[in-house]
Formats: sequence, C-alpha cells, structure tokens
Amino acid sequence: METIQMLSMSDIVKNPYQPRIVFDESKLQELSDSIKENGVLQPIIVRKSPIIGYEILAGERRFRASQLAGLTKIPAIIRELSDDKMMTLAILENLQRDDLTLLDEARSLQNLITKQGLTHTQIAEKLGKSRPYVTNAIRILNLPEPILQLIEAQKISQGHARLLLGLKTPQEQLVWAQRIDQEQLSVRALEKQLSKHSHPTESTAPSKDVFIKAAETDIAKSLGQPVTIKSKKIEIGYDTLEDLNRLLLILTQK
Repeated sequence: METIQMLSMSDIVKNPYQPRIVFDESKLQELSDSIKENGVLQPIIVRKSPIIGYEILAGERRFRASQLAGLTKIPAIIRELSDDKMMTLAILENLQRDDLTLLDEARSLQNLITKQGLTHTQIAEKLGKSRPYVTNAIRILNLPEPILQLIEAQKISQGHARLLLGLKTPQEQLVWAQRIDQEQLSVRALEKQLSKHSHPTESTAPSKDVFIKAAETDIAKSLGQPVTIKSKKIEIGYDTLEDLNRLLLILTQK
C-alpha cells in the first residue's frame, strides 16, 4: 500500500524524461498563491533517483508552484520504477492533461514510438483515443521548423496545421503560415482561400462524383491517411516509413 511522505524540496529533481516543455507562468503563479493559502492538496509522485534524491514522475507543475511559494517540504508518494517505465508513465501522464500544447503532445507521442517501440495502434489503446487521432497528431512534426515555432507561440492552431499539412511542398506551407500569422486568418478563411488557390473554377473543372468523394472519406478514415480516387486507381498518401509499414500490414491482412 502506497503512503504519503513529506520530502524535502531540495532532495527532489525534475523528471529527466519530462516531455512537457512549456509551463504557463501566470498559471504557475496562480497555483503558487493557492498553495500558500491552502497547501499542496494532491501529493506528487516520485521515484528514488539512481544518482541522488528523488525524480518527479507526476506533479512537476505542483512542484514548481511550491518552489515559487517558498515551501521547503512537499507531500509525495514514492514508487519503484525502471528508467523505461518512468519515461513511459511520464509521457502518458502528460498526454492525459487537457492543457498540453500541440507540439508537446506530438513530441510525447513520437517519443513513445522512437524510445519505447510502440505502434500508433498501441498508443491509441493506452490513451483511449483512435489510431487516426494519434497519427494526425504526430504528423504535425513534419511541418517546417518556422511553422512549429508559430504553433508553439499559439499563432497557428491545430486546424490550421492540418490544412497546411495538405499542401504539397514546405515552401507552400511556409507562405500560407506567414499569411495566417500576418492576416489573422481563421481556419475557415484559410480553408476557403486554399480551395480557391488549388482548384480551377467551376466552369472549367469537372466535379468529382459525390459517391467517389464519400468513398475517399470512408477509406481515409479507415486507414488514417489521405486517399484520392482517380480513374482506375486509388492513391494513398503516407508521411513516414512507419506509416507505410502500418498501411502494408492493414492492406495485406487476410
């Protein structure tokens, strides 16, 4: 049975596997003020460090706010965890937060793949989300670095990012990202402008059969990747080798 212990703040270090980079300073100060008034209401979770002291598994925000509040001790639950388990739980704990940024979420998901060898499907099962959700979240990391910086600064939303991912080249993505930032384009406005930019007028462009459009949507949802149906062929897009391998497994299953 786990027990709560009061640990010295000076004996606790931040989690080396913490995937979360951004902590809102104003919200930290609000939490610090609350801690000064009411104390720490929920203990943090730590493990004994292989080097010295303790490492935080869950509750780094509470720990930071407690530091701001000038606390010398904090309630904590101590668990025995391996490095691999520590990293996995730290990532999963952060992914279950509502205030995680788009990039922190994408990087956390990618870490589960590169460092833990999990597939998109396995991650989706652990998080209780759909596999396409996981795939689409990770795809954001394929955008050029300047666009990722705009996302980090909250000048480009998830909706914007998904539309930018549909463009053919990084150069196009960068041009439209700058327009989003400079012209304060909403997602809907961007969608309309991209549609005008990429499609001929109705008088010159043949319209795609409504049933073909519906089939494209259904297949794309099933595979978690963009699908285009053309004359006598179906095109399926993918971003990474991992995506390709996953598609091959799905398409070759009997």
